[in-house]
Amino acid sequence: MNPNDTELAESAEALTKRELVTHISKETGLTQLDVFNVVQMTLDGIVDALKQGKHVEFREFGVFELIKRKPRIGRNPNKPETVVVIPTRTVVKFKPGKRMREMLAEKA
Repeated sequence: MNPNDTELAESAEALTKRELVTHISKETGLTQLDVFNVVQMTLDGIVDALKQGKHVEFREFGVFELIKRKPRIGRNPNKPETVVVIPTRTVVKFKPGKRMREMLAEKA
């Protein structure tokens, strides 16, 4: 593991786009604006593909896909007699790739 990866992971509870852009900029020597544009275009491309009903696959990293959740009945745990109908909704599912799973298993 690259020492900079540890710094990147430990800088906050969540990795922000700004932190990712700054890290990539330092590693590559590209300007932050150029890196930001590439990162934003990548994220926009993922969203656009999902909107079109496609799944997005990055070999060894993972797959993003849309799934439809069926409507169901929910209950308030504080008032179990209260029934709430949860409608059908579409959610994004991410399935990590083999290499990512292996890398995360090493960390644990």
